[in-house]
Amino acid sequence: MAPTSRFTARKMLTTLATALALSVASVSTTALAADKKVTISQAFQSMLYLPLYVAMDGGFFTKEGLDVAKQTAGSPSAALSAVLSGSAEFSLHGPEWTAVAAEKGADVDVIANVVNGAAVWIAVAPDVKFAGIKDVKGEVVVSGQMPTTSTSLFFRALKENGMSPSDVKLMQVPLGSEIGPLVAGQSKIAVMYEPGLDQAVAKGMKVVLSFPKLYGEYAFSSITAKRSIDPDVAARFVKGLQNALVYMQTNPTETAAIARKEFPTLEAPVVDAAVKRMLADGVYPKNVDITPKALTVAMDTQIALGNLKQQPKYDTFVARSYIQPALAAK
Repeated sequence: MAPTSRFTARKMLTTLATALALSVASVSTTALAADKKVTISQAFQSMLYLPLYVAMDGGFFTKEGLDVAKQTAGSPSAALSAVLSGSAEFSLHGPEWTAVAAEKGADVDVIANVVNGAAVWIAVAPDVKFAGIKDVKGEVVVSGQMPTTSTSLFFRALKENGMSPSDVKLMQVPLGSEIGPLVAGQSKIAVMYEPGLDQAVAKGMKVVLSFPKLYGEYAFSSITAKRSIDPDVAARFVKGLQNALVYMQTNPTETAAIARKEFPTLEAPVVDAAVKRMLADGVYPKNVDITPKALTVAMDTQIALGNLKQQPKYDTFVARSYIQPALAAK
């Protein structure tokens, strides 16, 4: 072989070896990133938490090199306790639980938005005339057992209109069972969450008031983590969630398909209608940001109920160090 040929061959081998080394390094890095296993503890399996399920089932966490496992705690306090005990890196529930814990000295804050609307509606029987909240005075109203945000928001709306809970005949029932008395005729007015709302609509009831539209942006549910969490893991998680939220806004059909997968026992038309409503009413946010206004409005409700002493300090309570890079990423 001529010297020039040997040099060319040697150069090609060197180039090939370098490329192979880079390829192996790339594969190793990807594998290492994919091995980052984390756990999120959710309060409930809820349609409100669909952004989390889209991020998981749609592969958005995987693209960020995370293997996310989901646990269902059964209550917000139990979900938060999983983070405090170290059995989960993240929890999903109302930010008021995090605020209460932080107020007591816990090393936690909120790092991303998941539900950004007061996800509660009022449904009535077809023959009910409803022009505004004052029309419920003296009527039987079915709502979830306290403490729950749906009934809390209803009380708030009454107060804002010069009324109190004593001005209605309140029938408190276990969450999710509000549809029973409404359909049975025991009450003609119900304060409801999804998917119960669209189950009622499918049975002929009509929606007359949307709290998401009434109150606008409202930090209803968010991701909580310890301040000592691995910042790389938290950043990857928030970015994956951000990409899922963007996807939901532009792919409603695929989003509904994921919802049907997560809630196989619900009728598909009910799931589709619920997803459509929550996208349209702004319950599912367009991004992971939590604005000062959204937090203030939500915490005002909790302060009025006596669950929280004062507004948390936004700058230290909301971890924008994770939110801002996720919003800026393409």
